[in-house]
Amino acid sequence: MCVTAVESRPAGVLGASQSPVHRPFGARVKAFVALTKPRIIELLLITTVPVMFLAQQGVPDLKLVLLTCVGGYLSAGGANALNMYIDRDIDALMDRTSQRPLVTGMVSPRECLAFGITLAVVSTLLFGLAVNWLSAWLSLGALLFYVVVYTMILKRRTSQNIVWGGIAGCLPVLIGWSSVTNSMSWAPIILFLVMFFWTPPHYWPLSMKVREDYARVGVPMLPVVASNKVVAKQIVIYSWVMVAVSLLLTPLGYTGWFYTAVALLAGGFWLWEAHGLQNRAKAEVTGGKLKEMRLFHWSITYVSILFLAVAVDPFLR
Repeated sequence: MCVTAVESRPAGVLGASQSPVHRPFGARVKAFVALTKPRIIELLLITTVPVMFLAQQGVPDLKLVLLTCVGGYLSAGGANALNMYIDRDIDALMDRTSQRPLVTGMVSPRECLAFGITLAVVSTLLFGLAVNWLSAWLSLGALLFYVVVYTMILKRRTSQNIVWGGIAGCLPVLIGWSSVTNSMSWAPIILFLVMFFWTPPHYWPLSMKVREDYARVGVPMLPVVASNKVVAKQIVIYSWVMVAVSLLLTPLGYTGWFYTAVALLAGGFWLWEAHGLQNRAKAEVTGGKLKEMRLFHWSITYVSILFLAVAVDPFLR
């Protein structure tokens, strides 16, 4: 399925070609920060820093943590800015993205492109020169995967876009480990897989909520091309695999009783919510009663709790 991008902009918004004189400095600064999607980056750092504690089996060098966080923010911010540059046509037509800086004209497309490329270059050099080059290449790989593979190739062509495109959001786990050890191990690979199987059941409930937005611009998110029953079934399948994979760290000797207990309890509640959504979908419940956003909000809490347990567990063994 190939979707052609639309070329439109809501009436009445600030034109992108308007003189910077008419765009207040403070608002411009906020707009450039918004290009980096700070709330999404917070989640990426939540998965990066705890892995550094696991790799160190204690408290890692705080300077290294700071450099990794700054590099990770700049890299992810660059990827997000380039994503907005590419998607500015459909962002203008979707309700949830209608206030993004490129749509309102607070930032011009040329400025956004230059900003994104600059962040990509600076973040790669920062990782390479101040952390290590393995982390630098992983960071650059995540950025290119998100921008090229997900945004440019998959997003508008297949309902499996978020499944494979989500790989970019899994790589910060590997970056956290490599920043400490300058190597790879099974522990970060397992946590990478946890995030891989977490991403679809995290994002699909949100896609169910904003299905009409994606349908309007021809982006074939799974909830656009499949029924709620099919989507909910897929969510349950991915959820079970995710929870099972999260429990592999302990038998392989990377974590102890504390992480295992947290993974079981948090994973059990996730499965309860996932099956609840599936039952409501089977009953053909629609609208607000479907309560799809309950799982979306819990998914963020789940990953925060799980990775906090990853950081705490070394101190309790």
